[in-house]
Amino acid sequence: MSGAPTGERWPELSFEDLIATTRFDIHERAHITVDDAICADCSTRECVVACPANLFVPTSDGGILFNYEQCFECGTCYLLCNKEGAITWTYPEGGHGVVFKRT
Repeated sequence: MSGAPTGERWPELSFEDLIATTRFDIHERAHITVDDAICADCSTRECVVACPANLFVPTSDGGILFNYEQCFECGTCYLLCNKEGAITWTYPEGGHGVVFKRT
């Protein structure tokens, strides 16, 4: 069994150190799609505020620019979006997506 020996603690790591050990195995097909036409009517932009990877960026024309390649697959965007059909979310195809590694 791996882990910290009894009575010892894992060393504190910054977010930057943790993310540096994260790998993204990108599939050519996006596992999340955003419908700009639906997003154009959204005034709250929950996806922009809540995404921990900052992958949603509002555009000057009212749309949303989205990049799935560094997605943590947490589903926050999908759960918080208040516009039905604006975000389509599935897990990436097998063997792809985020890979967390403990150092």
